[in-house]
Amino acid sequence: MGDIRSVVRAARGALEREERPPLGLTLLCAGIAAAMVLPLSWLVIEAGTVDPERARELVFRIGTLEVLANSLALTAGVTAASMLIGVPLAYLTTRTNLPFRRFWTIVAALPLVVPSYVGAFSFVSAFGPRGEFHDLLAPLGVDRVPEIYGLGGGILVITLYTYPYVYLTTRAALLSLDTTLIEAARTLNHTRWGTFKRVTLPHIRPAVAAGSLLAALYAISDFGTPAIMRVEVFTRQIYVEYNSFGQEYAALLSLQLLGVVLLVLALEQWIRTDRTVEAGSGSGGETRADLGVWRWPAMLLPGSVAAVSLVVPVWILLLWLTSTGTDRRPSLAFEWSFALNSATVALAAAVVASAAALPIAYFSARHESVLATVFERATYVGFAVPGIVLALALVYFGAGYEALEIPYAPAIYQTIPLLVFAYVVRFTPQAVGTLRSGVLGVDPTLVEAARSLGETPGGAFRRVTLRLIAPSVTAGAALVFLTTMKELPVTLILRPTGFETIVTQIWRAQAAAYFQYAAVPALLLLAISGLSMVVLLVGSGREGL
Repeated sequence: MGDIRSVVRAARGALEREERPPLGLTLLCAGIAAAMVLPLSWLVIEAGTVDPERARELVFRIGTLEVLANSLALTAGVTAASMLIGVPLAYLTTRTNLPFRRFWTIVAALPLVVPSYVGAFSFVSAFGPRGEFHDLLAPLGVDRVPEIYGLGGGILVITLYTYPYVYLTTRAALLSLDTTLIEAARTLNHTRWGTFKRVTLPHIRPAVAAGSLLAALYAISDFGTPAIMRVEVFTRQIYVEYNSFGQEYAALLSLQLLGVVLLVLALEQWIRTDRTVEAGSGSGGETRADLGVWRWPAMLLPGSVAAVSLVVPVWILLLWLTSTGTDRRPSLAFEWSFALNSATVALAAAVVASAAALPIAYFSARHESVLATVFERATYVGFAVPGIVLALALVYFGAGYEALEIPYAPAIYQTIPLLVFAYVVRFTPQAVGTLRSGVLGVDPTLVEAARSLGETPGGAFRRVTLRLIAPSVTAGAALVFLTTMKELPVTLILRPTGFETIVTQIWRAQAAAYFQYAAVPALLLLAISGLSMVVLLVGSGREGL
């Protein structure tokens, strides 16, 4: 009996020690959180060196207001269009008797594997003034096709590759909906539309808001697509000013862009409801709506979306791959060293991001406090900030400030470590979210038992927690790796001179209008990006397919 009591006392003591965060872990998390926020401070310092009169002149010039209007219009258009596509697709694939429902469930999510800038120059090649689509219609007497460039084209292309955010979050909410609520509403003589408004819509509204937030943040921070589609928005103008040595204007534009991001976050928080709707098992397949005579025509929605977002890019890339054109540019030829460079920096970013995310995830999962929340939220700053703004801030950090007489830092500027650090700041939240879920799934009594048997806190963590969360560590690192492979603005601005990757090769080829040289790296990037969908499907299992 005495032995049992001693074990219980030891376990209680271990639990009390666990409730008090170790000083070393606290300081480590504080340092990581500070490193994630620090780059933006350099951007504020740079903007603060601008003369106030000069700043007002730059901020309120006509060109700046046009950029602001275009950015807001692009974000609003993409968000609204993503909801108009994503919500109906989610409903069709979960709550109706749509033919081949499992097939369309997967196909509707696949556009996430296509980087939007790859889709953009594919659309330009297909639907441009002298594009492939024009050549197909010319024998039929069609001389012109609708203009693809401009704000409308930008909204179309970005929507095709962001609507899956709304689709996936809405679909998850629909799968968790208690189907007895729908049955009860129908027994009370509510129409199908009335049932949707009274029961389904309140339940999925937070999920739609969450997916719409992701689509809006993607639209406001996207650089490649607006640049290719010739839309004057913040990201494109910041890049232009940076390349033309307009650092003052670029810094002010970056702060304005951050203001728009904060506005988007505030709107999403206002739209999101705090009302809790009881969720059920989500099984209830018998409650699926019968589409009747519209059952087969309903496939036109997922079919047309898939054809435009998936078939068009693949068709164009394969045409370029088999092209035998006479125009040659040997300097744009693809080399496998580009893929090796991409994989090397992506792997480094994945390892460092996972190492940085582990203490933050453990601290926030095991210690509920304001400090834990601050540390966790600090890591999300880099993810919410557009990549081009983060890259510009790190340029100021690495290059120094003549106006403040701060010396340059040639040992940091335009180096692989600075590039990897940018990736880590940008994508660590992906690892934090995955790891935190893994830590929460570990039974604390297992750790307590290890402590009661004489293990130190570090030993208990290595022998119990780390082994159990190993799959989460792998999944988080894989997400960071795959996202880093596709990152464009950070790579373009911070890469060392002469350091070419898959995305820089694609960008150089499209900028020179030698699209055939973008075929191999783009197809390779699509294949690599497709692994992200495998991670998603493995993580979510086959539930609801």
